[in-house]
Amino acid sequence: MIIARSPLRITLGGGGTDLPSYYRDHEGFLVSAAIDKYVYVTVMRPFTEGIYLKYSHLEHVDKILDVKHPIIRESLQMLGFNTPQVEITTLADIPAGTGLGSSGSFTTALLKALYTHRRRHLHQEELAELACHIEIDRLGEPIGKQDQYIAAIGGVTCFTFHKDDKVSAEPLGLSMDTMFDLEDNLLLFFTGFSRSASGILKDQQVRSQQQDSDMLKNLHYVKDLGYRSRDALIDGKTTLFGELMHEHWEHKKRRSGGMTNPKIDEWYELGMKNGAVGGKLVGAGGGGFLMFLAKDRNKLRHTMAAAGLEEVRFRFDFEGTKVVLAS
Repeated sequence: MIIARSPLRITLGGGGTDLPSYYRDHEGFLVSAAIDKYVYVTVMRPFTEGIYLKYSHLEHVDKILDVKHPIIRESLQMLGFNTPQVEITTLADIPAGTGLGSSGSFTTALLKALYTHRRRHLHQEELAELACHIEIDRLGEPIGKQDQYIAAIGGVTCFTFHKDDKVSAEPLGLSMDTMFDLEDNLLLFFTGFSRSASGILKDQQVRSQQQDSDMLKNLHYVKDLGYRSRDALIDGKTTLFGELMHEHWEHKKRRSGGMTNPKIDEWYELGMKNGAVGGKLVGAGGGGFLMFLAKDRNKLRHTMAAAGLEEVRFRFDFEGTKVVLAS
């Protein structure tokens, strides 16, 4: 049995510039952080022949082409399982559709487990690129490369997405004081809204490819906010970083009509009036988690709890995708 785990993530600045429709013309940049909430994938060889899958659905099929789960199907095909006899189970600390990059985390954990099952080693960047190949190239998802790369590499990391599709990763040079400050004062609250990111990202992809001036201007500005957020964090200016988060959210909302809704806006304003310096929805938008940087975290926690939002506490993950059991 192989058990692999892959961390979920939060975006700290520049989100949205990791889509090929943007970075192939303009180069993308963002700061992302892996957190200690995980997707787990187990792979084992069952006693009987066939493909046994256990996720939100159950599948038992004889041929790879009959697998309904698209990522599992493409991964098995890519690895060339000619005589399938495999059982795959997946579990997650936090459900999909909540803006924390669960699809990229699942794909990296699955590939890590399958390659380990086949006794083949993958470097972090190679794992990330294979996961991107599955989701973007083979399945045609209108997504970026952030989730796969931060899941594979972990840490608090700056990513540059080059025009030739290459990705550069560099750890953000945080002091320990700044890191602890972020872990103590970055608060995540679940809105209760789950959604697929595909619709919002598809709109961004199409408008970017059409050279829509408003969309490109917005993404250029958000990329600059990514650089400014990086510099603020390196300098230990966490309050400034929180203010930049607010500025980011104001621009992010203009990118799509589906980015927010009246209830999310109400909760955001409530947070800003009760202890937050700044915040935003994590992920593509439309639901998932509200993330705030707090100046008074106890007041913010009590206020959001009274409004019915559940907090998920976290620390950063510095291991990335890894095998936690091989027996």
